[in-house]
Amino acid sequence: MKIWIETYFNSPIGQLVCLSDEAALFRLDFADAVALETVRADENCQIKAGQTQISRQLEKELTAYFDGESFDFTVPYYLTGTPFQNAVWQAVSQIPFGNRSTYQYIAKRLNKPKASRAVGSANAKNQLAIIIPCHRLVRADGKLANYAGGLWRKEWLLAHEEALFMKNEGK
Repeated sequence: MKIWIETYFNSPIGQLVCLSDEAALFRLDFADAVALETVRADENCQIKAGQTQISRQLEKELTAYFDGESFDFTVPYYLTGTPFQNAVWQAVSQIPFGNRSTYQYIAKRLNKPKASRAVGSANAKNQLAIIIPCHRLVRADGKLANYAGGLWRKEWLLAHEEALFMKNEGK
C-alpha cells in the first residue's frame, strides 16, 4: 500500500495541501476543495501528516511564486491520469506564465479539434493545482470557466500572474 505524506501550506488564496513521498509530489490542492478520504479510497493509500524533502522544496517554490520571485516549478511529480488526461496536462503545462489559452486550442494541439469538452473534463481532474496551470485556461469567448478551487481563486491567480508578467516585461 502506498503511503503519502500530507503537508499543509498557507497562501494568499487559502490553505493548500500536498501529498508527497520522498521521491515526488502526488497532489497539490486547495484544502477546502479536496476530500482526502476520496483520494485515500481511489488511490488505495495511507495518508499520514508530516513533511518530506519534496514538500519542503514545494513550499519554497510556492513561496517564490506567491512572492513574485519565480514562476518555475521544478519539484518532481507523479501523474496518474489516463493517457489523454496526461497529454492534456502536459499541453496545459506549456501555457506560458502570464498568458491564457482556451480548451479549444489545447484540443487542437492534441490533434483532437472536437475534444474541447474532454479537455475541460481532464482539466477538472488536474491533481496539481498551480503547478499544472489549469487556471490559465478560459473559454473560447475569453470568459472564465469552472475552477476546482473556485472562480475567485482563478481570477486571483490570473491577475497575480498578469501583473507580474507586465511588471517584468517593463524591465
